[in-house]
Amino acid sequence: MFEAFENYMMSRADLTKDQLKYICSLATMKKLRRRHLLLKEGEVCQYKIFVSKGLLYTYRRKDDGTEYIMRFAPEDTWTIDHESYNNQTPSVYNIEALEDSEVMLWRRDEFEELATAIPTFKGLSDQLKANSLDISQQRILKNISYTSEEKYEDFITSYPDIFRRVPLHMVASFLGVSRETLSRIRHARLKQNNL
Repeated sequence: MFEAFENYMMSRADLTKDQLKYICSLATMKKLRRRHLLLKEGEVCQYKIFVSKGLLYTYRRKDDGTEYIMRFAPEDTWTIDHESYNNQTPSVYNIEALEDSEVMLWRRDEFEELATAIPTFKGLSDQLKANSLDISQQRILKNISYTSEEKYEDFITSYPDIFRRVPLHMVASFLGVSRETLSRIRHARLKQNNL
């Protein structure tokens, strides 16, 4: 688990071996079985989460059981409910393992300690937050301006690995379209490709 994280960090930040060892020493490693809830709606998000192996997703469930998927987090990505974590308020989301997964967790005080002690780590954290905001803004724009077909094409181009790993109804939920609409789009695309 540490090896995947170390490779990730070394490719993105100029850290010494001692700094990397320190970052890892404050992490809690956890193996998750598929369907394990790492964060449940109503709980306060206590951790920044790095996915070493597997796939997590963040979603909200309505009373009728409908899921609204906000994000997928495959290997080598971070995930968190920023609002709950930053404000220490109950989350409106769930974070769940879609596959058997391995994650590294840092409590808020641990993460702040690392950011203070290692400026390079803080810089990387700030860059990750900025990237997350950029991705969220792009997603909002696509949701309000793209057709269902354009959303689908963008998803399979941007996230080909995730597309192959998740059920169609989850892709539909992430895109904000019905499963029937997504099935129609996929069939039309397949038909067009076979011409």
